[in-house]
Amino acid sequence: MDKFTTLSGIAAPMPLVNIDTDMIIPKQFLKTIKRSGLGVNLFDEMRYDRQGNEIADFVLNKPQYRDAQILVAGDNFGCGSSREHAPWAIADFGIRCVISTSFADIFYNNCFKNGILPIVLPEAERDLCMKDAEKGSNARIEVSLEDQTITLSDGTKIGFDVDPFRKHCLINGLDDIGLTLEKAASIDSFEAKNAALRPWA
Repeated sequence: MDKFTTLSGIAAPMPLVNIDTDMIIPKQFLKTIKRSGLGVNLFDEMRYDRQGNEIADFVLNKPQYRDAQILVAGDNFGCGSSREHAPWAIADFGIRCVISTSFADIFYNNCFKNGILPIVLPEAERDLCMKDAEKGSNARIEVSLEDQTITLSDGTKIGFDVDPFRKHCLINGLDDIGLTLEKAASIDSFEAKNAALRPWA
């Protein structure tokens, strides 16, 4: 998993509320178990018409937001089913941070496991981020996980909270497998002792 320390990028405004996981990645794309390749289908039903053509006024189809790395969203982002394909699609598109006033619990947890930083802000501060994102590609937002701050394009700083353990995992690029491998020496030592004590096992 890629490390997350500081991210400076374009933020796309998506003020819709209750964006659920089926909107993020529709069910017909859940056949794969690969984390890559889903970015093209992110928000598929909002990005494309029935003929597969881009819908010009959808935010991620606009030239200034095609390379967005931050998403500023409405309330209750990631609700609905627990599909992990949702953060897979977001990450594969290139978005590393989602800012909202609230997230569905399972989606929120899955973000950390897939290298995405979900930031919860009070409505007033989220709205400041949304307004800044509406400036387009000329406005870049900087997110520092180390300092737990968001710096808007005009220099305004906004602090945010994050669980210390999850912060440690993101900064060090540790998913569940990475956390286990941190204990590889202890696991190997246990296995060696266990094999000596219980050779029949």
